[in-house]
Amino acid sequence: MCKSIVVIPTYNEIENIEHIIRAVFSLEVPFHILVVDDNSPDRTAAKVQNLQLEFPDQLFLEVRNVKSGLGTAYVHGFQWALTRSYDYIFEMDADFSHNPKDLSLLLKACEEGADMAIGSRYVTGVNVVNWPLSRVLLSYFASVYVNMITGMHISDTTAGFVCYKRELLAAIDLKKIKFVGYAFQIEMKYRAFVKGHKIKEVPIVFTDRTRGTSKMSNSIIKEAVFGVVALRINKLLNRL
Repeated sequence: MCKSIVVIPTYNEIENIEHIIRAVFSLEVPFHILVVDDNSPDRTAAKVQNLQLEFPDQLFLEVRNVKSGLGTAYVHGFQWALTRSYDYIFEMDADFSHNPKDLSLLLKACEEGADMAIGSRYVTGVNVVNWPLSRVLLSYFASVYVNMITGMHISDTTAGFVCYKRELLAAIDLKKIKFVGYAFQIEMKYRAFVKGHKIKEVPIVFTDRTRGTSKMSNSIIKEAVFGVVALRINKLLNRL
């Protein structure tokens, strides 16, 4: 059986989903894909179902009834993957902001000893394409803020392109994950950090989406700002 699966959450990604699936399956290194769709009105799930006829043993689909947030979609996907025999479980966006060719770089980092490999925009400078300066600064200084509060030393704490070893996800109580946006990405890294897992950042180039609509919102930013403080307080109170 394939040892690696890529979890891709979707909501209204009809313009991207077939392209990203075919790009992953065209790689030399084999990967399976699990799409977790939040009942997209644009029929993203129907497109995936059609593609399952072509890739019946590689492509899987979970459809949730309502849009419940990025974090809960990933948790759903992680739990699904943990009931199967995958050794490496990835998270990746559907919109090509993460280059599928970089999956092999993250996999290699975990095969060589990392428990979590992060596709990092900032570990070797600022490697972001097509973002306005305001968005770059927000993302970059978010990591500075997170590291200051938590004591981590991760250049890209909000990165959403990650490979997890099975053992790491099994060690984290996924039922306790609280956050859904940027804060979800921070929380996963912080829980891995607190448990002493080996985290490695792998430099990638992040390219803003060219098709579809971003899901960023003010509420997601606020969750990250205040969520980091809540994570640190819970750690100090042994409630994490």
